[in-house]
Amino acid sequence: MSIFVKPVPAPTPKTKDVRRVALFYAGILVVMAVAQLFSFEDFLKLVTDFGFPGGTQFAYFLAAYLVTVEVFALPFLLRMSLSVAFRWLSMVAGWLVAFIWTVITVWLALHNGAVNNVGFLGTVVETIPGWWALFLSLALGILAAWASWGMWPCQRHSKRVAKDVR
Repeated sequence: MSIFVKPVPAPTPKTKDVRRVALFYAGILVVMAVAQLFSFEDFLKLVTDFGFPGGTQFAYFLAAYLVTVEVFALPFLLRMSLSVAFRWLSMVAGWLVAFIWTVITVWLALHNGAVNNVGFLGTVVETIPGWWALFLSLALGILAAWASWGMWPCQRHSKRVAKDVR
């Protein structure tokens, strides 16, 4: 028995479409994370301007956590060899990205403030807040669910029982 964690290959996806969906979602997350990190100081100010309860400290935490979760979602989506625990963590990170963006876009849609940018692409490209941003974050949730369904980290057991042939 070894105390060291051993990476295992990713399970075989259920369909070919799952691979495409996972790569598409990974591409979106890479573009978002790079754009947010490129202008991270301005991104911190933007998230502070959203007016979340908790003030500047919560806004800074949320911005840093969001970028971190976007990066941690990539290994699962790219089907890298990972330990079982990290595969689960990476899959949940993909769900958290969609959830956090949904909360942010609902907040911005309900609180019409002086914010001109949602922040999907940091402050590099301005994305205007509105209901379309909510639909985009819900689409991220659909992509995360589809990728998780098709590349579930657990072993799949066949429901069919082999008949004993004698």
